[in-house]
Amino acid sequence: MDLSEWIDRHARLTPERTAIRFAGRDLSYAALAQLVQRMASAMAASGLKRGGCAAYLGVNRPEMLALLFACARLGALFMPLNWRLAGPEHRQMLEHCPASLLFVEPQFRAQVDAFRAVLPPLTAVAFEQAQPGWISFDDFLARATNPDVRDPGLPPATPLLICYTSGSTGKPKGVLLSQDALAWNAVNCIDMHGLTPQDRILTTLPLFHVGGLNNLTTPALQQGCTVVLHSKFDAEATIEAIERERITLTVLVPAQLDMMMASPRWHSADFSSLRMITTGSTIVAERTIRAVHARGVPLVQIYGATETCPIAAYQKVEDAERKAGSAGKAAAHCELRIVDGFGADVAQGASGEILVRGPNVMSGYWKAPRETAAALIDGWFHSGDMGHLDAEGYLYVDGRKKEMIISGGENIYPAEIENLLAECQDIAEASVIGRPDDRWGEIVVAVVAAKPGCALTPAAVLQLLEGRIARYKQPKEVVFVSELPKTALGKVRKEDLRRMVAQAGAS
Repeated sequence: MDLSEWIDRHARLTPERTAIRFAGRDLSYAALAQLVQRMASAMAASGLKRGGCAAYLGVNRPEMLALLFACARLGALFMPLNWRLAGPEHRQMLEHCPASLLFVEPQFRAQVDAFRAVLPPLTAVAFEQAQPGWISFDDFLARATNPDVRDPGLPPATPLLICYTSGSTGKPKGVLLSQDALAWNAVNCIDMHGLTPQDRILTTLPLFHVGGLNNLTTPALQQGCTVVLHSKFDAEATIEAIERERITLTVLVPAQLDMMMASPRWHSADFSSLRMITTGSTIVAERTIRAVHARGVPLVQIYGATETCPIAAYQKVEDAERKAGSAGKAAAHCELRIVDGFGADVAQGASGEILVRGPNVMSGYWKAPRETAAALIDGWFHSGDMGHLDAEGYLYVDGRKKEMIISGGENIYPAEIENLLAECQDIAEASVIGRPDDRWGEIVVAVVAAKPGCALTPAAVLQLLEGRIARYKQPKEVVFVSELPKTALGKVRKEDLRRMVAQAGAS
């Protein structure tokens, strides 16, 4: 069985139900199944088969999801590219994992043309009229001759999805996720949300990331829900869609929630249809949790990584207020461990590295056996995240292992300081990093972006922390910037911050 059978099943049972609503048009499950079949047939006619790769560069659209399921039918890899990256970064990924088919939206075609000549031969498909060296999407579909092309002997472990990590802490790696991993991830998601076919899902996160693709979207299609898909996130459009479409479930990362809260409509919008909002991707500030709960909507936290597809731990709706700030318990089909630097389990309440084991965990990193061996040990994925478990087994994420600051022999977790700074009404965003120091080993540096019109001084920022955390944890310096560098999901790029601070210190 391949994952495209999810769509085929709903096409038989509820053919007229809307699978995807996008840009004012509805795609029923019957129509989605037909599109998947035609794409798989055209892809096979173009030479794609088991083990091959099809890539996509563009914003969210239904054809992107159809491409995933068409690859599943053929046993091929689907590689969604982060459209926010630059051309040389896309080139690097396509050289590392060559694709025989590349689907590109019009606004990115010129970028691809700039480096395409150095890539292995591929068929370039554009969602526009045919251009020299390109085939239009309609002409590509015309290659379909056999409506039921599929590889019937696919084992569940067949790789399906390759997602390149953001590279926020180093060179991006291609994470391989099998068909089985996506299937088990869907089971975890269904358990977390109590997902039923009657749910209406809003997807605004980019589908090139597992957070947008697999936190709710693919599980919703497995269950036969309706997915309202936006090409990109827009705060006003998101609020409008929740009201108009009577959305029951959506995933919104803290950066998105902050933008929505800045809208005049935040306090008056009708959110009564929402059963919960799922959030994650970074440590969630207490003020964000309070603001969502004040609107009568449970904010339910999730923990995971690209390597876990991503669902590894989560709260349930009944945990949202009682365990605010926690990332919940291990997912239904996952195990968690918290270990010290020697791989031994730590005591309850003590901080250590978070390890995850389960059928949703990656197969490994593409063409990177050394990195795979370091990350997967005896079936356990070593996340590089630091966390602790409370007496009831609920996970609290303390920060990244590599981000931990050791100053004067004391361990300092930036997230603790960042959460306190986030409470200041004059601070738009803040991040904390360590900077090498001859005396202390490292010193704590706070990087702060003030809200427009607000005048902040280093002394005012430091005063916010006085008496609230130990002296050794308090920043020795405050650096002001206009905004923090971030990944597509709003995670701060700490390596970029370190370079900025180093340059500021050298000037």
